[in-house]
Amino acid sequence: MTVADIKSIAHQWTALWNAGSDLAVLDELVAPDFVSHSAPPGLPAGPEGVKAWVHIFKTAFPDVYSVVDDVIAEGDRVVERFHAGGTHRGDFFGIPPTGRSGEISGINIFRVVDGKVVEHWGNSDDMGLMQQLGVIPAMG
Repeated sequence: MTVADIKSIAHQWTALWNAGSDLAVLDELVAPDFVSHSAPPGLPAGPEGVKAWVHIFKTAFPDVYSVVDDVIAEGDRVVERFHAGGTHRGDFFGIPPTGRSGEISGINIFRVVDGKVVEHWGNSDDMGLMQQLGVIPAMG
């Protein structure tokens, strides 16, 4: 795979989270033994786990969007910096809808083997999102 091919994986991943996106691409994007080190607990491995993860967010934030800000690739790793947001209109990990909008930024790191994502690490400003939704008080 070329660097451009590996970078395209980050763009495909981000597109999954956008409202109206087709999750069928997951079967080509994510390896059957895919493991995320930062997905919500209790999700299955592989593409089915990612589908469940995306579904959780799209149910809670039906107008969800995600945008790639930067992509860096080296060897079998690709790093993506992104921002995402939406309006909280459905249950989100037991939090009833607030009707408020929020936006987060974050970073995803993917390990790619034979053109598929086999491992994922991610970090985003979840606390900031909870503050924007009014679930926890904002500091200062």
